Amino acid sequence: MSVDRRRWLQAAALACCSPILPVRAAGNPADGVAASLRQGGVVIAFRHADAPGTFDPPGMRLDDCRTQRNLGEAGRAQAQRLGRWFAEQRLVPEQVLSSPWCRCRDTATLAFGRGEVWAPLGSPHGSDPAARAAQGAALRQALAARRGRSGFDVWVTHMFVLADLTGENSDSAQGLVLRSGTDGRVEVLARLAPPPVG
Repeated sequence: MSVDRRRWLQAAALACCSPILPVRAAGNPADGVAASLRQGGVVIAFRHADAPGTFDPPGMRLDDCRTQRNLGEAGRAQAQRLGRWFAEQRLVPEQVLSSPWCRCRDTATLAFGRGEVWAPLGSPHGSDPAARAAQGAALRQALAARRGRSGFDVWVTHMFVLADLTGENSDSAQGLVLRSGTDGRVEVLARLAPPPVG
């Protein structure tokens, strides 16, 4: 079994067996997400919207979306619904950062109308351990820099990135509200359920 396949299975098992941290507000969990974002000092990190398949095809190139696994029609609609929720809540991120992969960039653009490519959000599939450690360090540093500031940022990334950062699995288009703890650990404050597919 490949290392990446083993990591995928471990992440899936973690999602089944790990308790989900409670959101801060009672009632609708989305209310807890909105409250955390309004409080500021956080990032809401999304796994890209629904993209049929599992991994990118052989010969994938970042400069050519046709060679990648991309959003399907359901995923595009999912990203647009996500954007509508933010508009209805009048929540506007300060920054929207995206993995270089087209399915992430498209999710960011469809949901928020923008998305600046940031390499540390890229898929770690096939990365060596040193590169993966450097990627995690860059993300934790950015999260720590956000702590104590007003507003929030949006990150659009991949399941493996979120699993490495939080130890938790995530569904397509699901958002995790993240904060850097005083001890430097990443805290998951709330989860925004993914919009329905279809």
